[in-house]
Amino acid sequence: MHVSGVQLFWFILIGLLWAGYFFLEGFDFGVGMLMPFVAKTDLERRALVNAIGPTWDGNEVWLIVAGGATFAAFPLWYSTMFSSFYLALFVLLVALIIRGVAFEYRGKGNSNNWKRNWDRVIFFGSLVPAFLWGVAFGDLIYGIPLNASGTFTGNFFDLLQPYALVTGLATTAVFLLHGALFLSLKLTGDLKDEVIKTLKKVAPVTTVVLLIFLAWTYFVARGDGHSGDVPGFIPVAAFLMVASVSWLAREKLFGWAFIFTGAAIVAITATIFMTLYPDVMMSSTATRYSLSIVRAASQPYTLHVMTVVALIFTPFVLAYQAWSYWIFRKRITLPTPDSSTNAEKDPT
Repeated sequence: MHVSGVQLFWFILIGLLWAGYFFLEGFDFGVGMLMPFVAKTDLERRALVNAIGPTWDGNEVWLIVAGGATFAAFPLWYSTMFSSFYLALFVLLVALIIRGVAFEYRGKGNSNNWKRNWDRVIFFGSLVPAFLWGVAFGDLIYGIPLNASGTFTGNFFDLLQPYALVTGLATTAVFLLHGALFLSLKLTGDLKDEVIKTLKKVAPVTTVVLLIFLAWTYFVARGDGHSGDVPGFIPVAAFLMVASVSWLAREKLFGWAFIFTGAAIVAITATIFMTLYPDVMMSSTATRYSLSIVRAASQPYTLHVMTVVALIFTPFVLAYQAWSYWIFRKRITLPTPDSSTNAEKDPT
């Protein structure tokens, strides 16, 4: 089996799109999951929403592009994955939809119950995707029941295997820590202090969970049917960067800590895709039924046309997103009793 250059290009590009999505949407998920634990008043919860309000929907574009690229470049991978994970992806998409609705509607009512209920939706709409994305990629690596035609022959509970659940816990923990570090850079005052207290508790737990995930992935990658070769420094670097967050937080180097968790997310995504290569989905029924890059790919002409389009338009997308983060770079400051004008306007 020979993987062509253009097939390899699109496999790498899809991996980069997922890495970008997890890096950016990861701290969005983390902020949403932190809301019940660090924000005690409506004003504080609104500050957390304001921290990600201008950019969360732009971060979702990475998911759309990753899904569209998979559909166009590897249609068999797309169809097999969606048919296999149908119920799980349905739950995940519902969570993402109601989360977006919550951002828009929490400010439409004035009662505390109205806002608190939408805040609960934001929490669960962040927790469920953070966990299920990890479960899905854990299943891709470990393998699910696929027959010779690529048809899923199992049931929903076959997706909830121990390795996949640990992967889900790892992504949830890393996103939670990533979100706390983002807030430490975005907030000021007592609310920032509360976030820092929480991240100091979260960091050691995240380090342990990530170590378990990476160690288990090492043994999975060397199991039957896996021919991917992950350079050892990539997962080791991911672990060391997350492990260093506790020390960086004590030294109040939150900017470096945020960069480290972001780089760790990229390294974790690289570990997942390199473990899969040259396959895109593993079959637990028989290794010969695993879905390879070559088998799943579109025709060469399609891939070449897509490559030209991607090389032209991707820089514009990256430039726009960088510009949006620059525009909304200011910190969120809660109003004091003497001033009600310091807080940024609630986008909802």
